[in-house]
Amino acid sequence: MDIGRLSADAEPEKLANFSLGIACPMANEGAEAVRFVREVLEQCNGFRSVKFFAVLDRATTDNTLELLREYALTEPRLQVVWAPENRCVVDAYVRGYREALAAGSDWILEIDAGFSHRPADIPQFFAAMQQGYDCVFGSRFMPGGSIRRSSLKRYLISRCGTTLTNLMMGTRLNDMTSGFEMFSRRALQLVLERGIRSRAHFFQTEIKVYCRDLKITEVPIQYQAASPRLHSSAVKEALAQLWRLYRLRSRRVSGNPQEGVL
Repeated sequence: MDIGRLSADAEPEKLANFSLGIACPMANEGAEAVRFVREVLEQCNGFRSVKFFAVLDRATTDNTLELLREYALTEPRLQVVWAPENRCVVDAYVRGYREALAAGSDWILEIDAGFSHRPADIPQFFAAMQQGYDCVFGSRFMPGGSIRRSSLKRYLISRCGTTLTNLMMGTRLNDMTSGFEMFSRRALQLVLERGIRSRAHFFQTEIKVYCRDLKITEVPIQYQAASPRLHSSAVKEALAQLWRLYRLRSRRVSGNPQEGVL
């Protein structure tokens, strides 16, 4: 793990050496979907190529799919991915990752729709990647980061989840539970090869644990309007997955290496 100080400015002349893929699950965004795609793409100029993969599935019950397909007719960088086979939100993210890798993307940006992640925060991810990092994670809890319009319950769960994971897994990120992150092609392939076991929100933490031995860093993000719904089953699943990862790490530390151990 290598966490360093970053410049906030990307070098546009170097971005032309890279192709960018954007993985973004969407559901029931309505007219905001098109505005969100437009504002994200406005932050992504200068690359050799850019592809925005909007992944939708049967969780979408409004006209978001139709609006995005219509917009894609005039915006060639947008690719609308209809994935009715998805069983959970994790499947939507993974589908986006795989679409970006299949398109040959050198860098893959993961971002949530609905403006809970601000498009204006995107350029600092590019600046960090230009400094040679394998993964750049958005952090709500480092200096400059924030959570707005979110419940105290969600805040405490995120804070406690970060502290507990760092204690059990030996990681030291400021925010182990957020999304909004960026990967090199090699790093994302390593994550997918290892396999994402979680079927709920914990998958973001699981990814960070898998990346712990890569060159990683954090950048501050302003996160807002988190969903108030966080079922107890998701918390239980997170604790079970964290315990699984801890057991794998303990086996390595105790000198009993086996396939899949962290």
